[in-house]
Order: sequence, then structure tokens, then C-alpha cells
Amino acid sequence: MAYVRTVKTASGATAVQIVYSKRRGVRRIEHVGSAHDERELEALKAAAAQRLAGGQQELELGVDAGEQPVAGPGPLPIVASRMGHLWDALCRAYQLLGFDQAAGGDGVFRDLARIIEPTSKHDSLRVLGEVGVEAPPAYRTLNRRLPVYATPEWRQQIAAACAANVGLGPASLVLYDVTKLYFETDAGDGFREPGFSKERRLEPQITIGLLTDATGFPLMVEAFEGNRAETTTMLPTIRAFLAAHQLPDFTVVADAGMISEQNRRAIEAAGLSFIPGARISEIPYLVQQWRREHPDQQIPDGQIFIQPWPAGPRDQRRDQVIFYQYKADRARRTLRGIDEQVAKAERAVAGKVPVKRNRFIRLVGADKSVNRDLEAKARALAGWKGYITNLPNPSAQFVIGAYHRLFQIEKSFRMSKHDLAARPIYHHKRASIEAHLTIGYRAPRQGDSTFAAQRHPAQPFPLCQWQAGHH
Repeated sequence: MAYVRTVKTASGATAVQIVYSKRRGVRRIEHVGSAHDERELEALKAAAAQRLAGGQQELELGVDAGEQPVAGPGPLPIVASRMGHLWDALCRAYQLLGFDQAAGGDGVFRDLARIIEPTSKHDSLRVLGEVGVEAPPAYRTLNRRLPVYATPEWRQQIAAACAANVGLGPASLVLYDVTKLYFETDAGDGFREPGFSKERRLEPQITIGLLTDATGFPLMVEAFEGNRAETTTMLPTIRAFLAAHQLPDFTVVADAGMISEQNRRAIEAAGLSFIPGARISEIPYLVQQWRREHPDQQIPDGQIFIQPWPAGPRDQRRDQVIFYQYKADRARRTLRGIDEQVAKAERAVAGKVPVKRNRFIRLVGADKSVNRDLEAKARALAGWKGYITNLPNPSAQFVIGAYHRLFQIEKSFRMSKHDLAARPIYHHKRASIEAHLTIGYRAPRQGDSTFAAQRHPAQPFPLCQWQAGHH
């Protein structure tokens, strides 16, 4: 790659240079000359451009020497442009994913599902025109079709196409997680409502439940009220997914906060398996036993304890297995957080800072003290993570590896939430919001997660048509 640049010299002149850059930051600089005024600068830039074009032959356009171009002297006019390579690739991806057949050849959904620039409904027609779509839909047609894309029947058809594309079966993993999307409004309307927010936002929001395969490919997306508990969103999403197509069995992977005891029982009742994270409120017996047998040793990094949990005669469930894994890096981060919290608790107990929310402060009437028992238990649990499953004869590597795949769905959420223009924050009607989610999470892409096609505008990759002479 070669390009022309200008730099100021110590004498105040402007140096014109040609930079030849290569991979890994290696480059060679060719000095063309130094200019002391604008006239010299333009001459040196022209000379540098001629050097870059050196050795290139003139393209024969079939124009006579005495014939003037249609637009007169100067650059040739561009009479047409098309984002050919990108658009053709998206068309092919759309067909391979089975969306064309699932949508019944719906032209509006086809065009909207492949929009490559986050924009409004009205401005999306401008994008389609720039891309080179022949006869893009009218704005009234677009508005008329949007409510159809928000119906459960339509979303189930698209979900079925997604499932067929990834080939779900008894050994398949399905990841589930939720996130919040806030809206630019002050008052709730029953759907967009203020609720729990990790970012401590006060605006009305909605809860999004996303079901993906093990690679982060979206299978089902559902929208819920903003004040709805996250644990109550999983079963409706899974049931809607099962209603789209009958599957014999698959394994649901989710964080510990997503799968409650009631959710686990309901998942088993549907004939499915699960791998959630397990909350550890007390020091596991296996960990206590190991420390008694090895009092002067540090637990090895990566140590795994396996605790079978067979079902009793009255338990209406499968046999389960709990895996406890210790990671030194996780322990280091946890212990650092405990040290900071204990130090704050000690300063609060000493009266140096106000008493704020701190789990290591014990309040008994007007007396306050540091809860050393809780501190000791927290330090003993530092570095440990639990995983539970009802799969038959599971291996620790498979269960823990499956749980760690949740970073794929986290990646999808991060991409969709950080693209402000791709979020439905200005929509008002629930049908418009759900239609937006249906289109956005079904956007075809190659190798990337959700919204990948929307994150890279297509403007830098046009195929242009020029006019030279009268041809």
C-alpha cells in the first residue's frame, strides 16, 4: 500500500513524501521535495501522484482525441453505482439461511432483513436505493407489512428456519440470556416500564430474552415487560421455540440467575436437559474434606470436584451432578474485592465514613461491627464456581465448556446494545418494537454475531459506472 503525505519540517517548509507501508508496520518513505508556498506544494503533490501511477498504461475508452467528454473537462460523471459485492453476498446468505423460503418470498422482509446501515424506516428506503436494489418498497408498503412481522406465527416461521440451519438435535446446546433495552420516554405504558437495571437507569425499559445456538446464532428472541423478573422469561421463550418445531431434546445453558428450581423442573417436564451455573451459598463438603486431608497445601489451579445428586424416591426429577471448579485467577479477583469491601466496612465501623450498603457490616440495634464469620466464609469460597446438569453420565470438560460458551450470547448482546442507532429506543408501539427485533436479530451475516452486517456501512464498497464521451 502506498500513499502521499505532507509533514512540516524544522525549517517551516512542507515536505511531500510517498509512504510505502507493508504488513506488521514495516514501511519505506520516499522524499519527493519540500515546498515553501502553496504553488510549490501543489506541484510536488502532482509529481508524487505521477510517481505512484508510474508504469501504468492508459485505459482505452474508445473516445476520439478531439472528442470532448459529455460533462466537459474534469472528472468523468458517475451515472450509476451499486454495492454489488456486499449486496450479492447478503442475498446468498439470506437464501442459505432459509429465510427466503420461511418468509414466503416476502420482498419487504427480504430487503429489511438485509439492511446494512442502522437507520429509520423512512431512511431505509434511501439506503436500499444506494445499495442498488431495484424497485425498493414504498414507505406505505413498509408500514403496512411491519405488523405482520411482529405476529407469533411469523416469528415462529423464522425461528424454525434458524433451527433448521444449525441442525438442532439431542446433543445440541442452546444458550439463553436476557438484557435490558431502555427507551427515550418518561412514562411507562404497561410494556415499556421502569424496572431493575444493572446500569441503575430510571427510564422505561423492556426485557429481551435471546435464545441462540452454541456459536451465538440467534434462534428465538422474545420481548417482555421492563419490570418483569428475569427468571420468568426463560420458560415462555423456550415454549415458543418448541412450538415453532418439535425437537426430541436439547440442552439449555444459562447463568445461575436465569434457572430457578421451578425453571429446572419445568425444563425437565418438557423433556429437555440443562446446564446452569450453581449458586454456592455454603462451602461444599468435598472442598472441606480436601482441606482437612491437605491442611498445609494450596488447592491446585483447575481442581474439579464431582458431587452426584441422585433423585430420591419422592423426587420427580432426573439424577443430577454438580461440578465444583477452582480457578486461581478467579480467586485472586474475588479476594481483591473482599479486601476492598472489608476495608470499607472497617472504616464505617470506626466512624470514619458513613455506613453504607456493605454485606460485611453487622448491625445489632445501634451497634455495628465487622462480620468476621461471613468474611471467613467468603474467603473460603473465593475461586470456586459451581455447575449443575441433569445430563446422563456427563463429563466435567463438556459441562464446564458448554457453560463457558455463554460468552457467545454476551457478545451478541454487547454488539446490539452498543449500536445506539440499531436499537428501537424511539419506537412507541409494541408491534413496532417486536417487528424491529425480528428483523434485526435475523439479519444475515457471515461469521459474525447479531447486527454484524449493520455495524459496517456499505458506502466504501460501491461498484460505479462512469460515462466517457457519448458512450
